[in-house]
Amino acid sequence: MPAMPDRWKPNVTVAAIIERDGRFLLVEEDTADGVRYNTPAGHLDPAESPVDACVREVDEETAHDFVPTALVGIYLNRFVRTRSGADITYLRFAFTGELGAWRAGQALDEGILRTVWMTLDELQACAHQHRSPLVMQSISDYLAGRRYPLELIHTDPSVLSVPRPH
Repeated sequence: MPAMPDRWKPNVTVAAIIERDGRFLLVEEDTADGVRYNTPAGHLDPAESPVDACVREVDEETAHDFVPTALVGIYLNRFVRTRSGADITYLRFAFTGELGAWRAGQALDEGILRTVWMTLDELQACAHQHRSPLVMQSISDYLAGRRYPLELIHTDPSVLSVPRPH
């Protein structure tokens, strides 16, 4: 039997749209393409639901607790790295929710330089420094009132039984 050809698989990511007093929580991160702004975001890990991944990523990148309350949108984006030419496709689940306690002494994830709160005008002014066009798109969808119930995303228990990498 001939070998199956490699299948194309997008990278699954999660992101949090967090607003407080007209400002949005972003992370400033050092990337392969230079310093960029992003909503707290990251990759879905094995044995993890998208909601759980979002909680983890907000914690790792901002040192805040986060409770997702709604799905803002699901986005597909193709990205070609400026320096390496790597061609990557992302499937992103963007959530909104309630920001909880901040842990002042907690180190932020590797590559995260700092957290920053930005107004919509400030976000639009630095759009050329966003990690991807999905930053502005998901915030625009949030501002348009798009909210979908978390029950829209079903994670079968079989996913959660896979051992996590160490």
